[in-house]
Amino acid sequence: MKRIDKIYQFLLQSSSRTTIRKQITEKEGFTATSIANELNILRNNVSMELNELHRQGKIVKVNSRPVLYFVRQTLEEAIMRTLTEDELNFSQTEDILKLFVADVTKTSPFENLIGASESLKTPVEQAKAAMLYPPNGLHTLILGQTGVGKTLFANLMYRFAHHTARLTKDAPFIVFNCADYYNNPQLLMSQIFGHVKGAFTGADSEKEGLVEKANGGILFLDEIHRLPPEGQEMIFYLMDSGTFNKLGETDRKRTSNVLIIGATTENPASSLLKTFVRRIPITVSLPSLDERTAKERVELLTHLLSNEAHRVNKPIRIEDEAAKALLGNTTSGNIGQLKSNIQLVCAQGFLNSFDKDDAILIDFKTLPIEIKDGFFHFSGRRKELQEISDYLEPYTMIYPEQIRPLITTDEYEPNFNLYKIIEDKASILMDQGVEDDDIKKFITMDIDIHLNSFYNKFKNTIQTRENILKIVNEEILNFAEEIKLRVERHLHKKLNERFVLAFSLHLTSFIKRVESNKPLKYTNIETVINDKPEAYEISCEIKDEIEAVFHIRVPSMEVMYLTLLISSLLKEQENARVAVLVAAHGNNTATSMVGVAKKLLGDGLVEGIDMPLDESPKVVLDKLTERAKELDMGRGVLLLVDMGSLTGFAQVITERTGIEVRSIDMVSTATVIETVRKSNILDMDLDSIYDSLKDFRGYGGYASDSDLQDESSKPHAIVTICATGEGAAEKLQAFIENILDRMTNERIHVIPIGVTEMHERLQELQNDFDILMAVGITDPKASIPFIPIERLFANDGEEHLIQLVKQRNIFVKKSETNRITKEVVEDSLNEFLTYLNPKKAIDLLNTFSAVLEEKLGQKIDSAHKINLLIHVGCALERTVINDSLIYREDRKSLDPAILNALNEANEAVRKRMNLAMTEDEICYIHDIVKDLYLENKTPSSL
Repeated sequence: MKRIDKIYQFLLQSSSRTTIRKQITEKEGFTATSIANELNILRNNVSMELNELHRQGKIVKVNSRPVLYFVRQTLEEAIMRTLTEDELNFSQTEDILKLFVADVTKTSPFENLIGASESLKTPVEQAKAAMLYPPNGLHTLILGQTGVGKTLFANLMYRFAHHTARLTKDAPFIVFNCADYYNNPQLLMSQIFGHVKGAFTGADSEKEGLVEKANGGILFLDEIHRLPPEGQEMIFYLMDSGTFNKLGETDRKRTSNVLIIGATTENPASSLLKTFVRRIPITVSLPSLDERTAKERVELLTHLLSNEAHRVNKPIRIEDEAAKALLGNTTSGNIGQLKSNIQLVCAQGFLNSFDKDDAILIDFKTLPIEIKDGFFHFSGRRKELQEISDYLEPYTMIYPEQIRPLITTDEYEPNFNLYKIIEDKASILMDQGVEDDDIKKFITMDIDIHLNSFYNKFKNTIQTRENILKIVNEEILNFAEEIKLRVERHLHKKLNERFVLAFSLHLTSFIKRVESNKPLKYTNIETVINDKPEAYEISCEIKDEIEAVFHIRVPSMEVMYLTLLISSLLKEQENARVAVLVAAHGNNTATSMVGVAKKLLGDGLVEGIDMPLDESPKVVLDKLTERAKELDMGRGVLLLVDMGSLTGFAQVITERTGIEVRSIDMVSTATVIETVRKSNILDMDLDSIYDSLKDFRGYGGYASDSDLQDESSKPHAIVTICATGEGAAEKLQAFIENILDRMTNERIHVIPIGVTEMHERLQELQNDFDILMAVGITDPKASIPFIPIERLFANDGEEHLIQLVKQRNIFVKKSETNRITKEVVEDSLNEFLTYLNPKKAIDLLNTFSAVLEEKLGQKIDSAHKINLLIHVGCALERTVINDSLIYREDRKSLDPAILNALNEANEAVRKRMNLAMTEDEICYIHDIVKDLYLENKTPSSL
């Protein structure tokens, strides 16, 4: 053995990942002197070989006195990540210790557990101790009522063991619920321990048990009290000696190094053998939901709502009274029941809002009666109710991005199929008495969401045909690819690769059901034939192909499901973006630029390909072609490259795939960021992005337009013009600033000026600002857009303002439009109202105007709506203080149609707030509405 190999083998054998941190802390690394003494080699020779090992990247060097060395492999195992080349040389041992703090201590799986530092502090500390106890951890029993989170807690223990390197990366975590076989003890024992052939009737072959499968990992036995006494004894022997036998064997010759975590809702003293309980050294008790703090309960509610908001990709707005009812209706099921109740009310809320863009509303009056009863759970518990109220707003908005990670599911969902989605949702909705048409619409929306979330989960792991073949067999994949081509020809639309994945999974699920003779349960969704004729026609053809290729009979109702699948995929593709593909030479040049863009702008349709300098152009072209096929959503691909010679690949990729590809060379991080922004946020098409970026040379400006460079470097501003520049102009300034705050995150200054100084001030301001527009009473005629003040409050006023802002490539939030009317009304009511809360009154007023518009069959423009709603708000205030106006004009001249519409709108307000205007006030409002509508219309047209 060579001297250098002898030294390295000694270092490996003398290193341990369990003690290396202690060695570093106590500065007890290897030195040239200590190695020379141990191996009887001259110190100078040892020093030379150590330096060579360091150059080879096998050991880590600390330039202290004396110089210390540590084995790179051992250190990487201890910190659970690979060291970079820059992390092989340190000036002091303290710098190495930072690797442990950053990568282990701060990322414990228990950190995101709600209540980990409060009501769950003791259970978490017990769990950590159980996993860390040498040599292999301690068996644990988790106690707690139904729904407190025992399975989640066990999974976190497993993840913590991974995190602290107590388990290897491939160590299994097997979950088994003993209640599934409690009425058949023999089968239950066979599941856990396995059996040999002939062990019992029906045991035709030998079977591996869960104890064997969990070797080297953790076996979680839920409802462990369901184990019969003989089963508990077998587990007892396994924990005691590490040996077991399969059913049908007499000797315990088999071994398994497995950590047992059990869970039960029962009292162990009465439901488990005493000898069994004594062998479990750690017992963790999880508190019920009622025993958690008020803060934790509200956090749990918010987290579960976030899950639903994330699942349906819509915000959820919940009233405080509804939140209290949900928290109170969990006396028997705890967090599990809370989750089920939230899913139920969110499903109802989603059904009510699935055809609208606004948030899902959960308020007390729409809750099912059994959930409403939860509010009365707090009767006589005023202190507890007050503590919960302190953490609740009158209305809380939960957004999809607020979801906090607690635990991930399996990487691949094993039961992806449309049947489960449709059956489950249809069952819930039918139980609630929903009409078939509404069920059909809801199911269609749910499929869209499920497919989106499913594919997004797989987009980074399933990028090649080989990976898809890990999930479906090759025959089905080949068939799906042929069907994709047929659908593209039939519908004259380009489909992306997710069609192949989704269709393959659906077909796999269908064939498995047929082969297992499992009855196919279909919900009545025949109306899709009329709604989606194109997709239905191609689905009929696919049905015939499936029967011919796979020799099975396909029910006619299956065609409806195929129709839903195809139409959902097509609808999802309508919202596609231009894909961005970055290719650059070097080990991580392209991926690092893409990483910066994703960090700043979020995950967009962008990927980077790093190209080694010695890689042949053909290999590079093949990679780019395959990646372009995977990324394309039907709107083309923009190829960003670092060398001009690669730009010719765009045309070749187009010829190979039929995908429209454009290319831009001299890529930089700024170019990638700007491209992703224009694709993902501004939703520009391929040609528009290409034209806007072909002269882009970074955020310093465009090479061909120095004026634009100067303009883009200035801060944005809007000028408001009124008579003096004070008073009204300042009020308009504050009003527009409020709108802009909700419209965009970018800073836009609003500057008031007077008419008399208008031209001079504008010239001064244009030197320092990029003036987007002027708003006010007079057009300055200064080559900048102008919005008259009356236009701002017209129907299209806000949209006009938005378009002018967008012209500077400023991102405008889609959900924050059409707010001008609301802002003006609320601002005015703040001045006029004393007893009514303007923020709450505005919702009532919107209800009033919506019903009025519906009954009159016509929209009210913004300016007149502002006038109307301010009058109605003041009328409701007068009703509260019993000071309503008296109408003294002739009522015979009042238009019956308008009066009827006003009375229905008034009734809608009364139902919401138990407050309504008097008949006299209605008559005054009639005169406002009559003037509005009868100016240009006859009564018969109303």
